[in-house]
Amino acid sequence: MTHNDPPGGHGRPAVPSVTAAAALARCVSVEPAKFAAAYWGQTPLLSRADELPDAAGFTDLFSPGDADELLSRRGLRTPFLRIAKDGELVPAARWTGGGGAGAEIADQVLDERVLEQYAGGATLVLQGLHRTWPALIDFARDLGLALGQPLQVNAYLTPPGNQGFATHYDTHDVFVLQVDGRKHWRIHPPVLPDPLERQPWGGRADEITATAQGPAALDVVLAPGDALYLPRGWLHSAQAQETSSLHLTVGIRALTRYALVEELLALAAEDRRLRASLPFGTDVADPDAIEPELTETVEALRDWLLRADPVAVTARLRQRAWPASRPAPIRPLAQAAALAALDADARLSPRAGLRWQLVPDGSDGVALRLSDRTITLPAQCEPAVRALLAGQVTRVGDLPGLPDDADRLVLARRLLREAVVVPA
Repeated sequence: MTHNDPPGGHGRPAVPSVTAAAALARCVSVEPAKFAAAYWGQTPLLSRADELPDAAGFTDLFSPGDADELLSRRGLRTPFLRIAKDGELVPAARWTGGGGAGAEIADQVLDERVLEQYAGGATLVLQGLHRTWPALIDFARDLGLALGQPLQVNAYLTPPGNQGFATHYDTHDVFVLQVDGRKHWRIHPPVLPDPLERQPWGGRADEITATAQGPAALDVVLAPGDALYLPRGWLHSAQAQETSSLHLTVGIRALTRYALVEELLALAAEDRRLRASLPFGTDVADPDAIEPELTETVEALRDWLLRADPVAVTARLRQRAWPASRPAPIRPLAQAAALAALDADARLSPRAGLRWQLVPDGSDGVALRLSDRTITLPAQCEPAVRALLAGQVTRVGDLPGLPDDADRLVLARRLLREAVVVPA
């Protein structure tokens, strides 16, 4: 691909840049370039409501009324809800059960049991809202595009004066968006900078407790409309103030350099020297016996790493990263109706948030790579596919590179059926 290829061609989804930029602007009070250079992965950033562009705060994304609807009328099941009290998770059996006739599944959230827990001081954690609540589905997609990372969104509802979890750290960066009420946050520096997902805080509880007793790096009360960015590893605790508190936590599941290491090691299995067995009878508990094997293994690994193929590593990272971010939802019935009514005057647009690559596939075809499959098409379809995925609305009869409307309709039907494009 050339530098003139449309956005999305290297796996970055096509989306109006203003939409993604607006989502990030709701979370940080500095310009994106300054956020990336001075804060991202380095240090917390507090953004007060009057420093952010949306004076209405975050109730358009999720509100206490929305939480009540989810908890009472949407048939919510575990693990989309967790309940915590005194720093411990409350067993789900205490607040779940069957939903009555025709809904006997035993892990459904029971609203009266949730009331009992919440009224008793427990914090409710609504999980995966980027998959279940429409406004947050769209917001998470746009913010993820601005950051180039997959996101998750949880909501925390805490009764007055209560605290859901003791001081801890997360293994992913977060944006905290205060929706309702006020919450007191105490932030301390990391005991383990940049922890991986396999390095949770529980194994360092004593060190965390000792650090939390020292002076805080940031000691603030978040009010409605305030936002807080925390890099992974920063210690934090939060307590609701005089009224109940609702905040959203946007978790950023960024890939790390260790992910590169993991994929390189997976590919290293191709090297015969690294697959060799240890000598017969080697005592693996004897450092003197292992030392020469370790030396030879390190040498073999170094030789292999110097020959590592970036294309192979990229392919593995793509398979790992792309499925973590879903594109915009489609309406299956409306999509099927559009298929049935398709003609040359129909107008189509790319599915928002879709990750794709278009690459040669032999001498007479092109391959459209998506997160979960690859679509093979004749080479003459390439200009039309690029036009459809360029980000603008396109009339089927105007698709370039194909000889007639019959061929254009065949391609358009295929891409509609594969949910690559949607009716404009």
